[in-house]
Amino acid sequence: MTSLPIWIRTSLLSLGAVLAVAQTGLAQSVIPAAARTPPPVIVIGFVGGFIKHDNLVHSEVQLAARLRKAYPAGVDVETFESYHGEEARKRVLSLLDTNHNGTLTPGEKHTARIIIYGHSWGGSEAIALARDLEKDGIPVLLTVQVDSISRMHQNDALIPANVAQAANFYQADGLIHGQPRIRAADPARTHILGNFRFDYKSSPLKCEDYPWYDHLFAKAHTQIECDPDVWKQAEALMRSNLPPTTAGDETR
Repeated sequence: MTSLPIWIRTSLLSLGAVLAVAQTGLAQSVIPAAARTPPPVIVIGFVGGFIKHDNLVHSEVQLAARLRKAYPAGVDVETFESYHGEEARKRVLSLLDTNHNGTLTPGEKHTARIIIYGHSWGGSEAIALARDLEKDGIPVLLTVQVDSISRMHQNDALIPANVAQAANFYQADGLIHGQPRIRAADPARTHILGNFRFDYKSSPLKCEDYPWYDHLFAKAHTQIECDPDVWKQAEALMRSNLPPTTAGDETR
């Protein structure tokens, strides 16, 4: 460059400076934009038995609908059948993969904010999903079990160490009744919010929209599922881990 005329050298140096500033500005404009678009808070709900994931007769599906309405952005709420745990896991991994390269980085795992809940077999599947996410190195904010019934080869009583908080609502009557006590695999990492028992002997609920065979074979198990007080408490726990909403979006 020393053999070039001075005016050409000056022009090249000036052009280099402009390009450097432009590249710096581009990088600064891209990086903050990516930082401002974290993955949504993920809420996964599992229905019990062989119920369809979108059957609005059931309280766990109604809860998901309320949350979707209250959080139209920033929160992804989805429900699954109790035997579709792997499908739910794949959906979680997809939502966390913000750069869409098919592999989660440590940063993408670290920013995960996940709530998992379920009733009956769905309660057991909620803990199974949390355990699978533990193997993936992904934390879970909260698990909520409602009259959790352990499925074969599952342990719905032991909450894995990647879960920060866990709550258990159950009843103890009839042939089908929930897990009475959950405990933490690592009490230093998981706070058990409580094992909350409900009893419907003195004040039974009608659960009018539920099919006759639920009333006949799983009366109390059905009553805790249709109990609005149970789901109001469960929803409050979930909302405490969700972004604030406007006054019009409060739980009804």
